[in-house]
Amino acid sequence: MGKTTAEKIFDAHLVDEPFPGTKVLRLDAVLCHEITTPIAIDDLIRRDKDRVFDTTKIKAVIDHVTPSKDSKTATQAKILRDWARRHAIMDFFDIGANGVCHALFPEKGFIRPGYTVIMGDSHTCTHGAFGAFAAGIGTTDLEVGILKGVCAFRQPKTIKFNINGALPKGVYAKDVILHIIGKIGVNGATDRVMEFHGTTVDAMTMESRMTLCNMAIEAGGTSGICMPDMTTVEFLWPFINNDYESKEAALADYSKWRADADAEYDRIIDIDVSSLQPTVTFGYKPDQVKTISEIAGTPIDQVYLGSCTNGRLEDLRIAARILKGHKLAPNVRGILSPATPKIQQQAMNEGLIEIFMDAGFCVTNPTCGACLGMSNGVLAEGEVCASTTNRNFMGRMGKGGMVHLMSPATAAASAIEGKIADPRKYL
Repeated sequence: MGKTTAEKIFDAHLVDEPFPGTKVLRLDAVLCHEITTPIAIDDLIRRDKDRVFDTTKIKAVIDHVTPSKDSKTATQAKILRDWARRHAIMDFFDIGANGVCHALFPEKGFIRPGYTVIMGDSHTCTHGAFGAFAAGIGTTDLEVGILKGVCAFRQPKTIKFNINGALPKGVYAKDVILHIIGKIGVNGATDRVMEFHGTTVDAMTMESRMTLCNMAIEAGGTSGICMPDMTTVEFLWPFINNDYESKEAALADYSKWRADADAEYDRIIDIDVSSLQPTVTFGYKPDQVKTISEIAGTPIDQVYLGSCTNGRLEDLRIAARILKGHKLAPNVRGILSPATPKIQQQAMNEGLIEIFMDAGFCVTNPTCGACLGMSNGVLAEGEVCASTTNRNFMGRMGKGGMVHLMSPATAAASAIEGKIADPRKYL
């Protein structure tokens, strides 16, 4: 019997199995940010275990509230900053060099096929786009990861998603994953790996695959995984060209992590995207979705473009294409937060930032802030935001606020009209 990608990674990283089904895995990367890691740091200090297992495998960033907005967030940042300096963490990204963690770390080449990756952040599943097993974990597991470089998991079963067909005009990876979550529900992949296959995924860029995997957690998934291929190699080539004599050699090596044709799955779900419409959430759960034809016309107060889901250069290009030559509706404020400094610089060089600013957008530094209602775009009670982020929970972007999740294209069209709008008319 063949194996899924997760099964292959578990087998290759197994250190111990203290209880049947509980696998202790060796870690390739432990990612840290200033919201969840300081709690682990303080506890390790209290336990007289202020150590790290490998300074080269720990990556840290200040990204959720940056620059700090008050004394509390400044203290959180200081704890992480002092810890990184104390232990000479090689890859620590402070203000000016920092970006949204799940965009910054892949951009730096830190994630590779076959890796095991943990972080005290639920959207760590993003990194599975590279053919890695990447999972968000709690404080205790993060402490063990920092100290020992291992983490215990119950080996998850895998759901295979066969996604096929050409994406219609105005439909993107965000629409695909919202459609899937709407189909299977917020608990549809609980304690499961979501393994994405098919011609649609094969044709996606790495940026789109990261969007797809990013929201696996919104369906309850432990991780989302795409198969490593030449698209993966091309993305990583600047970082791996000294490790392989050719791209073909790298592909041959990475292909060992691809799921076997005869792998056994918990479920197999077929998705045909050829007739998919732009998709938008309503209500307060990510599985509450409607097609654009069902929800167009809903009034909005704010448009937010950014986050670990849709703040990459590809996303900015899509939105700018629609916004060019247009202005924000008078009743709407627009906020753009590019996910990393590199993305922001590239967007400036391409003239994208100028398009956003000409349209009336406020362009901020890279930060997670608005996505979780901490800074840079918090909603007032009763306000509605068209957002490219990943969660629409009640109060997510501010107490009493409503969030509609959508693609950058739909967000851009909505910014122009002052209400949720169909992007296809602008393409």
